[in-house]
Amino acid sequence: MMSSSHDELLGNAADVAIDVDNLRVVRGNRVALDGISVQIARGTITGLLGPSGCGKTTLMRSVVGTQIIAEGTVMVLGHPAGSADLRHRVGYVTQNPTIYDDLRVIDNVRYFAALTGADAADANEAVATVGLDDHQTALCGNLSGGQRTRASLACALVSHPDVLVLDEPTVGLDPLLRVDLWEKFHQLAARGTTLLVSSHVMDEADNCGDLLLMREGHLLAHTTPTKLREDTGCQSLEEAFLSVIRHSTAA
Repeated sequence: MMSSSHDELLGNAADVAIDVDNLRVVRGNRVALDGISVQIARGTITGLLGPSGCGKTTLMRSVVGTQIIAEGTVMVLGHPAGSADLRHRVGYVTQNPTIYDDLRVIDNVRYFAALTGADAADANEAVATVGLDDHQTALCGNLSGGQRTRASLACALVSHPDVLVLDEPTVGLDPLLRVDLWEKFHQLAARGTTLLVSSHVMDEADNCGDLLLMREGHLLAHTTPTKLREDTGCQSLEEAFLSVIRHSTAA
């Protein structure tokens, strides 16, 4: 498996936001994750990339503590994933927006603020961060798909999480909105937030500092966009990923 330069920099446990060791998950009669081990540095954007059904969502659920695991450990900010100490420190945005359609945008965010101990000022800040100031009194049921995604993101941001897990947040969005969201993700990382962002669209990989390439429950590579191109000799990240798959299959 290819590894990035970050692996050499994570000798200090304080630099590690997410530490997954030999993780194995079985869902039904199928092994969803098999022997996943990876460390993710604090304040970085790590892209979790691979085809649908490869285990991306299962790995994310393991990180936020909502997935039953068969073997291995998952530590987040020095605590076991899902522990009470992490409830206000980890934000999670699922593929389907987790908002109440019969509530206004601001009321949804205030509700999640109350759950995490945040206040009305935090709710206003979260709405502003995702660019929904002009829609904060709109019912969520009347929002467009992109606006619903933003509202769900605001609910996750209201507690100012140290780790933000985003499961395919840009799927189905128009190109301009995707660019806008990635700019916001970079702003969050610059403030010290650790982001784990899944996607099956390889052209989004260049927005990430680190890349985790997955296939069929296995981690094929932990690398960077630049190193992936260098190692495979491919300028297209999609071709580079396919090259990694071909080599792993041959091996």
